[in-house]
Amino acid sequence: MEIVAKIVDGVYYVGVNDRDTHLFENIWPLTKGVSYNSYLIVDEKTALIDTVKVNKMKEYIEKITQILDGKPLDYLIINHMEPDHSGAISSIVHAFPNVKIVGNKKTFEFIKAMYHFEGNFHEVKDGDEINLGSRTLKFYMTPMVHWPETMMTYDIKDKILFSGDAFGGFGSLDGGIFDDEVDISYFENEIRRYYSNIVGKFGPMVQKALQKLSGLDIKIVCSTHGPVWRTNPMHIVSAYDRWSKYEYEEGVVIAYGTMYGNTEKMADYIARVLAEEGVKNIRVMNTSTTHESFIINEIWRFKGVILGTCTYNNWIFPPMENLIINLSHKGLPNRVFGVFGTYGWSGGGVKGIVEYIQKNKWQLVGEPVEVQFSPKEEDFERLRKLAIDMAKAVKEG
Repeated sequence: MEIVAKIVDGVYYVGVNDRDTHLFENIWPLTKGVSYNSYLIVDEKTALIDTVKVNKMKEYIEKITQILDGKPLDYLIINHMEPDHSGAISSIVHAFPNVKIVGNKKTFEFIKAMYHFEGNFHEVKDGDEINLGSRTLKFYMTPMVHWPETMMTYDIKDKILFSGDAFGGFGSLDGGIFDDEVDISYFENEIRRYYSNIVGKFGPMVQKALQKLSGLDIKIVCSTHGPVWRTNPMHIVSAYDRWSKYEYEEGVVIAYGTMYGNTEKMADYIARVLAEEGVKNIRVMNTSTTHESFIINEIWRFKGVILGTCTYNNWIFPPMENLIINLSHKGLPNRVFGVFGTYGWSGGGVKGIVEYIQKNKWQLVGEPVEVQFSPKEEDFERLRKLAIDMAKAVKEG
C-alpha cells in the first residue's frame, strides 16, 4: 500500500520525494532533496492536478490507482509544463486513456513539442471554471511565473490554491506534508534559494500574479514543491511578495575567489571591520567551495555585496565570474556592491568585476581595493575604508 495524505475530504496529496537527483535542472544542488507534488480530487468527477518527474512513475501511478479504487480519471490539469511536473503525462494517458487534459493554449503547444502527441485537450482561459460535482475549479493565468504557460487552479469549495511552482521550495518532505507537521525553519533557506535561483528573475510577473489573486480567500496553498500550507498559507505568500519586490535585510555578503589565501585574508579583514561597525549579518563565502546558488540566496536576503577576486589569466577568477554571470541573469536591483582583490604580475580581476557592475548598473560603494600578491599595512587601511563605507550604505534606508 502506498502512503497517501488527505488535504481535506476528497482531496489527496499524491506527490513523491526525490532524494536521488543531485542537481535540479542539472544546475542547482539538491542537498536536502526535493518533492514533486501532485494532487488528486475525487468527487462526482475526478481530477489530477499536475504530475511528477518520470523517475518516480511506479509509486505515483500506484497512489493514484489506490485512491481512485476503480473510478475513472476524468481530468488531468496541467498548471505548469516543466518536465518535473509534466513528465508523467504520457504514463497517465496510457493508464487512463479517456482522461481530458486541461490547460491553456500555450500548454498544448508545449505538450505537442515536448511529448509529440495530440491528446483529448480541454482548453481553459483566465477565469474559466470546471465543475466536478460538489467542487468547482477556477483557473487563473499567471504567465512567466516562471514559464509562459503557467496557471493556477482554485478550488472554490475549500478555498485551495493549486499554485504550480509558485510558493514552492527545495527540500524533500520527510514524513510531514503540511506546514504544521514540519519545522518550517528547516525549509526556509531552501525555499528562498529556490525562489532566488528559479523564480527570482520574474519578480514583476510574480507581483502581477499576486495582484490577480489578491481578492481570493486562500485557506490552503498546494504548490508543486515543498510543504502544503494549511495552517499559515499567508506565510509563504507574504515571503514571495517580499522577495518579488526585491526587499532586503541589513547585512553583507562577502563572496571571494582565492588561489593561495591572500584574497581570503582580505575578505576576513573586511568582515571584522563590518562587525566592528555594527553589522551583525555577515556571510563570508568561498566561490570555489560554495555553489553559486547558495551565495545568490544570501545576496537575495541582504543589501550589501562585496566581491573579491584574485587575478586569473588577466581576468576574474573563473568561479567568481560564474557567480557574477548568474547574478546578472537575476536582474536583482536595490543592492550595493564593493570590490577588492589581488594580482601577481598584472591586474585584471578587480577591473573585470567593476566592468560587470557598470554593465548591470549596480551601485558601487567605496573605492575598489586591488593589491599585489599580499596586502600591506596601507592596503588594510584601504580595506577598512571600504568596509566602513559599506556598513554605512547598508544601514541607510
